[in-house]
Order: sequence, then C-alpha cells, then structure tokens
Amino acid sequence: MENINFQENIKALSKISKAIASDLYLEDILRLIVSVTAEVMGSNICSLILVDEAKQELVIRATQSISEEYNKKKPLKIGEGIAGKAIEQNRPIVVKDVTKEAEYKHKDIAKKEGLKSLLCVPLVVKNKVIGAINCYTNKAHNFSDTEINILTSIASQAAVAIENTELLVKTKIIREELEARKKVERAKGILMKEEGMAEDQAYLKLQKYSMDMRKSMREVAEAIILAHEFKKQ
Repeated sequence: MENINFQENIKALSKISKAIASDLYLEDILRLIVSVTAEVMGSNICSLILVDEAKQELVIRATQSISEEYNKKKPLKIGEGIAGKAIEQNRPIVVKDVTKEAEYKHKDIAKKEGLKSLLCVPLVVKNKVIGAINCYTNKAHNFSDTEINILTSIASQAAVAIENTELLVKTKIIREELEARKKVERAKGILMKEEGMAEDQAYLKLQKYSMDMRKSMREVAEAIILAHEFKKQ
C-alpha cells in the first residue's frame, strides 16, 4: 500500500459526497463507497458491515470482493472477532497479520485469499455504532495515522448515507400509517351513518371484514369508501 496523498483523499470523499447527495439507492451508494475506499486505500478487499440489531450480528452489506467464501462467511456477533471488537469498543483496530491474530475468526479464508493486514473502523451515527468498514492488504502493512483518519472520514460519510436512508424509510412508514388511519376513520364514519352503528360496532365490523377477507384494514376501508362514492354518483 502506497502513501495516500491529500488530493486522492479529497477526490475519494468528493465522490462519496456526490453519491450520498444523488438519488442512488442505498445499496448502490454502499457499493460505491467500498469501491472508492479500496481504490484510495490500495486495499484488495474492502467490506462494509452493519449491525443487525434483532440478531445482534454483523452482516456484510457491501464489498468489492469477488471471493464467494469471504462474502458468505458466517456473521460475527458484537464483541466477536476484530470487527465485533471495533464496534463494541467504538475505536479503530489495526492488525498487522490476521493469519496470526488470535481474535481473528476467519484465518482459513484469509490464507486462501492472501489477506495480511487489516484496518477496521467503526461507523458511528450520533454516538451510536451501527457497523464498520474493513480494509485488507495482501502484504504486511503499518497503517499510518493519515490512513486511519481517511478511513474514519469515509466511515462518517457512509454512516450519514445510512442514517438518511433510514430516516426516509421511517418517514414514509409513518406517513402511510397516518393515511391508513384516516381512511379507516372515514370508512367507520360511513358504516355508522349508513347502517346506524355505534363507533365501536363499526370498528369491529371493519376488523371482521379484514380478518375474513385476509385484507389489511386500509384495503377494507378503501373498498368501503369506493363503494360509498359509487353510490353517490
């Protein structure tokens, strides 16, 4: 791995910033991040892993590696292996030789793929660690402070992209839930008026339709509203 100059660092961060500001899907952004990182860091394998909070496991979300064994290796737990430790302790970890590191969990794959040194940096959003970026070299390498700082900057950009996407998804879900609630309320009002039902009776009828027809409450409500509008014409 050659020393990284300032211009290469700026170019890499600029590419990633443009990707984050674009309308690319998150998966495409993450793939671009690992590709640019591998290029600027001179890494033969670069991977981005995220914490699956439900399973408390670390899952590879993006890599430019073509190694099937590396890409399909068994997920680590938080605190397990180098990445798990970096995430648990929220700090970059450098390993000079992964094939001789007691805590490294996939020595067989490392030997087969010719992986030697590793730099692992956590992804942090608002003081919460959500994943990590791994950069491997195929020769023993002493990672400099500059290289650690560059990967930390890239990790910060990746974390922003992930956070922004998650916020958009949550906002969309909340908006859809509010819209569904409005339609259920309107359908309930129609039943109350047309069939002289009390509010709780109308709601129970909607619920029964939903269960009997195996449709969501929103779909049932939309059907009732549509039928009501059709009658008015």
